[in-house]
Amino acid sequence: MLASVYFVARALDLKLATALLQAFFAVVVLVLVVVFQEDLRRMFEQLGTLRRGKAQAPTGTEPLDLLVRTVKRLASSRMGALIVLPGREPLDRHLEGGILLRGRVSEPLLLSIFDPSSPGHDGAVLLRGRTVERFAVHLPLSANHAALGSSGTRHAAALGLAERCDATCIVVSEERGVVSVARRGSIQKLARPEDLGIALRSVFEREEETRHWWQGRTALDGLIAIAGALVLWTVFVPGSAIEEATVTARVVVANLPNDMELESTDPTTVAVTLRGLRRDLLLAERSDISVRIDAYLAELGRRTFSVSSGDVRKPDSLSVIAITPEKIKLSVTPMALEERDER
Repeated sequence: MLASVYFVARALDLKLATALLQAFFAVVVLVLVVVFQEDLRRMFEQLGTLRRGKAQAPTGTEPLDLLVRTVKRLASSRMGALIVLPGREPLDRHLEGGILLRGRVSEPLLLSIFDPSSPGHDGAVLLRGRTVERFAVHLPLSANHAALGSSGTRHAAALGLAERCDATCIVVSEERGVVSVARRGSIQKLARPEDLGIALRSVFEREEETRHWWQGRTALDGLIAIAGALVLWTVFVPGSAIEEATVTARVVVANLPNDMELESTDPTTVAVTLRGLRRDLLLAERSDISVRIDAYLAELGRRTFSVSSGDVRKPDSLSVIAITPEKIKLSVTPMALEERDER
């Protein structure tokens, strides 16, 4: 609504309203950037990872079956566990601590990490493809107490990460042996540990479809990126050069005495040479550039008026270099008494 009001005010040449709305929009942009900085950061991360796909996620039935068997055994043994499967979005800024491992994933390795006597059993394990990259990793905690209920810290950490990125977190409850999956900002308890395979298989299939769909857009993405780069380069690189341009400005007569009537101006337009940044010259509205003639002295008999740079109406970012011609002749006649009374 405010944008519509702004364009209407600009079309009607309401300078004060236009200036106020421009200042308001500038403040709103700053406020939005400050308030939604996390959302904006995630949006740009998603844009930068649309082409990445799930190349590092576990693929095929072998690692999936291995993970399901391990989680089932952890649940039956009441061993708490937290496993993170990365998506396309970066994770590093959400993770703290952890011990670098980079070992091939296996059931004995995961069971030994989550063994209660292991120093790193309380943290999360980060899986990338068929590799256990890190363990004893600390995740951000969620403050959504309604979704967590009476769940513990592991569930809060899993939901906290799922709220901030597209990773999938698998949680095994130490007290009840219940398996839960956190993804896309929500957490769901599974009725049986065996259901984990169905949940993870649907996740991998959906990500695989997304990856193939975006791979088919390689040529289009390249053309869009090249076109955008050319536009930005044209505006900000050559556009920052100082240039001169000559434009045609119409002559506007103001303050004509009430007892006189304007018949014509000679000439009706003048050539104004402006100097400024190339982008300012390109973006300047030609219809807004005009020359104002103060005809108040026509009552004393003056008919020829000199034009100076102060008489040129133009954007503030541009300066006047030359005006051709430098003099304007007005043709005025005294107004009849009846016309004077009507005015």
